[in-house]
Amino acid sequence: MHHRFPYLLLLLLVSSIFMSSCREPKELEYRNFKNLSSEKLGFAASVFSIDLVYYNPNNFGLDLKRTDLDIYIDNNFLGHTTQDFQIHVPKREEFTLPLKISVDMKNAYKNALPALFGKEVMVKVTGTVKVGKANIYKSFKVDYESKQKFSL
Repeated sequence: MHHRFPYLLLLLLVSSIFMSSCREPKELEYRNFKNLSSEKLGFAASVFSIDLVYYNPNNFGLDLKRTDLDIYIDNNFLGHTTQDFQIHVPKREEFTLPLKISVDMKNAYKNALPALFGKEVMVKVTGTVKVGKANIYKSFKVDYESKQKFSL
């Protein structure tokens, strides 16, 4: 029995290290947006690009593989983005996520664009992102809502 104790202690130590390294990642924190520009303008549909700035609060880096997001302005649907990536997200640092957003202009003219001329609008982003490490990925729900200032 006395000889088993070091092995049990070693097993316990290895198990605790393994479990702590496989912790579920914390949510990425939205910080800001920048570089809003039009890629393609049309009366029926348009494509805009925007860089979203996020912070990774985790003690480990991640790989962002896919986004599937809906964007709302003052609860009015503005557009959708689905993109496949291979972006490395460094640990405890900010990073930039470039997105291309497809916008239904009929809906935008009627509902969302008038709201952009106000001082602040409520921006809501819902959907999923797929992040992981070492080729093991997991989808996380995105449900972000915040007041933003736009100047057109």
